Amino acid sequence: MLSDKLLDGRLKIRHLTLVTTIADHGTLISASKALHVTQPVITRGLREVEEILGVSLFQRGPRGVTPTIYGSSFVTHARTILAQLRQAGGQIDLLIHADVGRVRVGTHLAGSNVLLPHAITSLKAEHPRLTVEVQEATPDLLYNALLAGETDMAVGRLRATAPAGLHQERLYVEPILLVTRTGHPAQNLSRPRLADLTKFPWILPVEQTALRAELEEAFLHDGAAVPQDIVECTSMPLVRELLMSTDRIAALPSLIAKSDDRLALLDTGLGSISRSIGVTVLAGLPLVPAAGTLLQHLRYAARDLEH
Repeated sequence: MLSDKLLDGRLKIRHLTLVTTIADHGTLISASKALHVTQPVITRGLREVEEILGVSLFQRGPRGVTPTIYGSSFVTHARTILAQLRQAGGQIDLLIHADVGRVRVGTHLAGSNVLLPHAITSLKAEHPRLTVEVQEATPDLLYNALLAGETDMAVGRLRATAPAGLHQERLYVEPILLVTRTGHPAQNLSRPRLADLTKFPWILPVEQTALRAELEEAFLHDGAAVPQDIVECTSMPLVRELLMSTDRIAALPSLIAKSDDRLALLDTGLGSISRSIGVTVLAGLPLVPAAGTLLQHLRYAARDLEH
């Protein structure tokens, strides 16, 4: 059976690293540069894996290689195995240096402004030598980092269903509201509809986010076109600065707006748009101790925010 071939000792960890690197870079030349080996070494290693499996993992083309149906499946499992090995290494590292520890947390707009700072503050009060490494990125990039074992958890808006290989824990629900600077001309409008606000410049989430799709649907439902003068941005410091210095409007989680007295809410309903805020981790794997400790503080902070 094929499963026996995978366990007979011929398949090596270097084969898994090689295959995932080829998938990431799209060409054998780029993969060889990433792994600091020659292209013949990459070609030979790929041939070894394909001989063990008895199938072709990549289809060669004029612009590089693309995974076959077998390759896509194998790469997914290879990533999981490598991520588990990185987690195992992290666990051993923490046991060796238990008095220090490190947790790597990815965050997106919803989690970075209130929830995560509250949790980090209480965590550091109890464990001052525990290092928290925060990475900000779009949800898709954060999920890829989780699957690759490069991040311990992601904090932010949850998807309706967890991406493959990941587990979501909801911490609280936060409505999305329209926000401007205080003194914005739109604040003089009485219960403005979205159609009344399209004359103003806007800040919208980037296109690959769920919130962007929901906002576009809200404009459509209100019989309004999506504003033409937009800035696509998910960096909260930049969003805040643009709101303060211009007449732009943004749709933000309510806690972000309510925590800054220089921002004002618009009395414009956005229907059912809200955010389930929570934590996303690798499914089926225990968190490293430092990450487990941060998760507990995130839960405490979420309870306080809900109250």
